[in-house]
Amino acid sequence: MPEPLEIALDALRPALLDPQHLVRAVAAGRRRGPAGTALRWQRAELRPVDLKGGRQLQIMTYDGPTPVTRNEPYGPAADKAVEELLKEPFGNWHVESTTETMQLRVTKKGAAQLHRAAAASAQQTAHDRAKPHLIDPGDPLFSVLGAGASKRRQVDAFLRAMAPAVDDARLPVDRPLRVVDLGCGNAYLTFAAYRYLSGAREVELVGVDLREEARARNTGIAADLGWADRVRFVAGSIAESTREAPTGPADVVLALHACDTATDDALAQAVRWEAPLVVAAPCCHHDLQRQLKAANTPPPYGVLTRHPILRERFGDALTDALRAALLRRAGYRTDVIQFVDAEYTPRNTMIRAVRTGTPAADVDEEYDELVAAWGITPYLQTLLDGAGG
Repeated sequence: MPEPLEIALDALRPALLDPQHLVRAVAAGRRRGPAGTALRWQRAELRPVDLKGGRQLQIMTYDGPTPVTRNEPYGPAADKAVEELLKEPFGNWHVESTTETMQLRVTKKGAAQLHRAAAASAQQTAHDRAKPHLIDPGDPLFSVLGAGASKRRQVDAFLRAMAPAVDDARLPVDRPLRVVDLGCGNAYLTFAAYRYLSGAREVELVGVDLREEARARNTGIAADLGWADRVRFVAGSIAESTREAPTGPADVVLALHACDTATDDALAQAVRWEAPLVVAAPCCHHDLQRQLKAANTPPPYGVLTRHPILRERFGDALTDALRAALLRRAGYRTDVIQFVDAEYTPRNTMIRAVRTGTPAADVDEEYDELVAAWGITPYLQTLLDGAGG
C-alpha cells in the first residue's frame, strides 16, 4: 500500500548507513508527476568497502557512461552523503542487506510503495542454508498470478541466473530500461522480472504471446497490480508483434520455454535489435530433431542416433550448442548453463548472452564443419541469414 514518501525514505536510511549488513543499494529513475524534478545524477550505487583506513561507504554516481566513485568514512561524512542522495528525486530504490531486501518505488502522486523481503540468514550452516530468493516466494505477486511452487522456483532461479549478466551488460542509464519477454505465455516471468528489475531503476516491459486470451489475461493482471502504464502485452507472432513493442530497440530480451523454433525467433529478434542482454531457457527442439531423423548420420556417430531417446537428447544438446555458436558469431559473449534443478522442470538449460559487438574469432570454422557433417540447417541460422522473416 502507498505510504508517505518521507516515512519510506526514513526506513531506508538505517540500512544504507549500516556498515555491517548493507550489501548493495541502487537508486535510479526520475520521479514522475509533481514530484519529478531534475536529477543531479542518473543513477547511484552504494556498498561498503574495506580500505586501509577501515570500512567506508563507497558511492558511485552516474551522469554519463563513466561513473564517479568516492569513499566516505562512516560517521558524519557518510551520513551527509546518504542524506544528499535521499533528497534526490529518484523514482526507485533497491537496498539489499544481509537481513532483508527493500524495494521502494515513488508513485505519480509522490507517495511511496515499499516492499520488503527477508534475506536468507547468513548464520545458517553450509549444510542447511536455503538458497536465497530474489523475490520472496510469499510475495503477493505470486498469489495474484496463481503461480504454484514449481513455477515460482523456476522463475526465481531464472532471475538469479540472469542477475550477474544484468550487472555485466552495457545497459543504458539515461532512460528507462526496455525489456521484452517473447513468448511470455501466462507471464509469470514477465511480472517477476519487472518486480526485480524495477527495484533499481525505471523499467518499460512488454510481453508478447501468440494467444489473444493470454494478452487479455495478462493485461488485466497488470492493471490489478497498478503496473498497466509500465507493463503491457501484445498478441501475435514474435516477428509481427515486435514491430509494436517496445518503443525502441530492446535492452533486455527474455524467453522462458518458448516452444520449439519460437526460441529461435526470440534470439533472432534480439540480434536484430542488438539487445545488450539476452536470456533464454529453451523448450522443445522439434525442428532439428526432424532434420536429424531424416539425415544420414555421419560416421562414427551411428551409435548416437540409433536409439530414439539418445537421438532426442543429442538433438537437444546440438540445437543449443549451435544457437550459442550463432550468438557468438553475432557478437555476443555466450554461456549455456543449468539454471534450476531438474525436479522443477526437465527444460532447465539457459542460454545467457551479453553483447560485446565483436564476433568470436574461433567460431566460424567449427560451426560450418559441424552443420556440414550432419547435413542440417539450424532455424536460427535461417532467420539470421534473412530467409526466415
